Amino acid sequence: MTDPLWTFVEIAQATGGTCSQDGEAHGVSIDSRTVRSGDVFLAFKGDNQDGHAYVPQAIAKGAAGVIISDLVDGLPDDLPVVQVSNTRAALVSLGDAARSRTKAKIVGVTGSVGKTGTKEALYTALLRSGATHASERSYNNDIGVPLTLARMPASTDYAVLEMGMNHAGEMRALTAMARPDVAVITNIESVHAEFFDSVEAIADAKAEIFEGMTGDGIVILNRDNAYCDYLAKAAKAHGIGRVLTFGEAKDADVRLLKSFEAEDCTAVNAQIDGELMTYRIGVPGAHWVTNSLAVLATVHALGADLGLAGLALGEMVAPKGRGRRHWVNFRDGVVLAIDESYNASPVSMRAAISDLGRAKGQLPDSGIPGRKIAVLGDMLELGAQSEQQHQALAEPLEQAGVDLVFTVGSATEILNASLQPFRRGGHAVDCDSLIPQLMEQLQPGDVVMTKGSNAMGLSAVIDALMTLDDDHAPRRSAAG
Repeated sequence: MTDPLWTFVEIAQATGGTCSQDGEAHGVSIDSRTVRSGDVFLAFKGDNQDGHAYVPQAIAKGAAGVIISDLVDGLPDDLPVVQVSNTRAALVSLGDAARSRTKAKIVGVTGSVGKTGTKEALYTALLRSGATHASERSYNNDIGVPLTLARMPASTDYAVLEMGMNHAGEMRALTAMARPDVAVITNIESVHAEFFDSVEAIADAKAEIFEGMTGDGIVILNRDNAYCDYLAKAAKAHGIGRVLTFGEAKDADVRLLKSFEAEDCTAVNAQIDGELMTYRIGVPGAHWVTNSLAVLATVHALGADLGLAGLALGEMVAPKGRGRRHWVNFRDGVVLAIDESYNASPVSMRAAISDLGRAKGQLPDSGIPGRKIAVLGDMLELGAQSEQQHQALAEPLEQAGVDLVFTVGSATEILNASLQPFRRGGHAVDCDSLIPQLMEQLQPGDVVMTKGSNAMGLSAVIDALMTLDDDHAPRRSAAG
C-alpha cells in the first residue's frame, strides 16, 4: 500500500475545518464522475453545479471521505467528513498546504500558445530524473492550479504546473498559490485580444508570474519572441537575477542549430550553454522543436539530467487535440487525421497550417501525394481583430498548398469567402452539419487537419473520421 496523499486530520488542519474521524486519502477529486477508490471528494460549488448534490455518487464510487460546507443527509457513520465554511476556499488552502510541505522544485509554464505541449513534454523529460507531478489536461486556472497542488505527493521532486489567464490579475493569484522556482513563458502573442488593449498588456499580465517568485528563481524565455527583452527586464525588476533563453537566435542559451522532420518524428541538433546535443522528438512539427528547446532550458536550469531528458523526448506522444495523428483505414487506403482540435489562436493556427503543408499522405498503390485538407473553426476571443485575423488565414493556406478548406462557425465565413473557389470544400454553422460535407468528398490518401477554438467542438470531426476505421483504432500516434 502506498503512503496516503493526505490523512483527514491533515486535511482539516490545512483547511481550518473539523474532522469527524481520521482516515487516509490517496487522491483528491472535485468531480463525482472521475472519483477513484480512496479519493477524498471535495464538494465544490461552481457557477452552475453544487458538488454537494453528488456526494452520494462519489461515495458509491469509493470515495474514502468528503469535504463539505453544507449538511448532506445519509452519510455513513464510518465515513471521514471534513466540515469547512467554504469548499472553494478549502481547495485553495489544501493546495497551499501541499505547496508548503514539499521540497519539490516547482515549474510554472505559461505563454500565449504552447503551454500544454511544453508542460507535457517537460513532465516526460523530468520523469527520468525524479518523482514528477504535473497538471492534468489543461488544469491551468484558479480551480485547476490549486487542485493540481492538492494532488501533489509530499515526496515529489519536480512539479510542472500549467498556468493560464485571459484577464489581467488572474496570473497574480495563480503564482501566489504556486510560488514557482522556475517560470517558463513560451511566447507572447495576440491571444485573448478581446480582453486586452495591446499585446504589451498581455505581456504585462503574463509577467505577473514573477510576483510569486523569489530572487533565487529562474526565468526561461523565448529569445525569438519580440517580448523577450521586455519580459527579462520585468523579471529583473522583481529581483529575479537569472534568465535563460531558448530559440534560433545566435545569443540564445539553448539554441537550435538544425532540425530534420520525418513522418513521425523530428531529429534536432542544439547547443546548450555552448555544449552540443543531438536528440530525437517522437513527434513531427516545428512548434514541437521550439517546445523541446524550452524543455531542455528548464531541465538545465533545474540541474536535472539532460541526457535522460533527451531520451525521454524521443518517446513523446502528442496530447489529444494538440497534434495527435491517427492513420485511419478508409476504403482501399488510409486517411491521416491530424487532431489539433483543442484550441486555436492566429499564431497556433498558422503553425498547424504549416505543419499540414509538410504532412505526407499517399494515394493507394502509388507514390502520388494525397490531398491536404484543413477543417477550420472560429478563433474566439479576438475582439475587434476577429474579421481581419480570420481573413488573413487565406494566405498561409495557399502557401502551404492546402487543397481543400472546410470552415465551421460564423467568424470563418469571411475566410471561406476569401479562398480561391477551388479551395472551398464547404462551410457550415456547426460540426454536425459540416461532417457530411467532408465525408462526401473524402478520398483515400487524404490528410485532414482540424483546428479551432475548443468551444467549436472540432473533436467531433476527428471522432467521425475514426469511425471510418474498421477496428476504430489508430495505427500510430504522433503529432503535427
